[in-house]
Amino acid sequence: MEAISSGDLRTILHSKRANLYYLEKCKVVVNGGRVEYITEAGNRQLYWNIPIANTTSLLLGTGTSITQSAMRELAKAGVLVGFCGGGGTPLFCANEVELDIAWFSPQSEYRPVEYLHRWLGIWQDENTRLWAAKQIQCKRVEMLQKHWQVDATDFNLNLSAFNQSLSTFTDEIDTSQNQQQLMLAEARLTKQLYKHACQASDYEAFTRAKRGSGTDPANRLLDNGNYLAYGLGATATWVLGIPHGLSVLHGQTRRGGLVFDVADLIKDALVLPQAFIGAMRGDEAQTFRHECLTRFTQSQALDFMIDSLKEICEGPR
Repeated sequence: MEAISSGDLRTILHSKRANLYYLEKCKVVVNGGRVEYITEAGNRQLYWNIPIANTTSLLLGTGTSITQSAMRELAKAGVLVGFCGGGGTPLFCANEVELDIAWFSPQSEYRPVEYLHRWLGIWQDENTRLWAAKQIQCKRVEMLQKHWQVDATDFNLNLSAFNQSLSTFTDEIDTSQNQQQLMLAEARLTKQLYKHACQASDYEAFTRAKRGSGTDPANRLLDNGNYLAYGLGATATWVLGIPHGLSVLHGQTRRGGLVFDVADLIKDALVLPQAFIGAMRGDEAQTFRHECLTRFTQSQALDFMIDSLKEICEGPR
């Protein structure tokens, strides 16, 4: 069977992989670049290799633990990791590899499907899918108007220019005929928001780096904060039982596209200004994350995400 190249990783198709592991009373770690599990044998520790490229699933039973570095390698290799009871049952939760990290979702076959059915009714039709994407962007504008003007302390915002940017974007939402036009309008707004944030915080010239490659303070803090927003987006969709692959705007060829869509509701409103403020103050990542989480709580960001999705699930009126 010919392997498929993905960057430096050569991946065996899941249908051709040979191994499913159930482990208990051990610790899963990375040792010398390999994922291994450690067992106790008297006063000795024994290390056993897990061939992750040829593994479909790893079930962790009673008395097990796993390190972050091991989870990172397993996620990169596309291995499903599940925490379960003794003997492999019941399955308590399993990971979903999204956005280059692993989210763990509790597993239950009895969760309600009301919102899944409603979302599918919207998602299957191109016109209502575009309508849903526009609704998310309109609610994004709502949050921007509220929090940039009220909550962003230490932020000398040019309100006139900021409001003009939002007004232009709102008009473009109305006139967009398809997802591509809406995404282009969104990209223009995002560039304008970076410009307003630079001016309001007296930050030097800024260019948004791709895929975590930025080395300047604002880019690093934006990466940190945006991943927190993605976590809230993943939580909101899980609460309602809507799969992450049913996106309406972003990443329609990626499993995690809906997480990006839902994160749009709050990440620019709450994370973006705080990233520039934190960069100018010289905040460490931990301090910045605490600020973001505080803002999420004070603004009831998760409630807003869930309520917005519920409202969209009602469909066009």
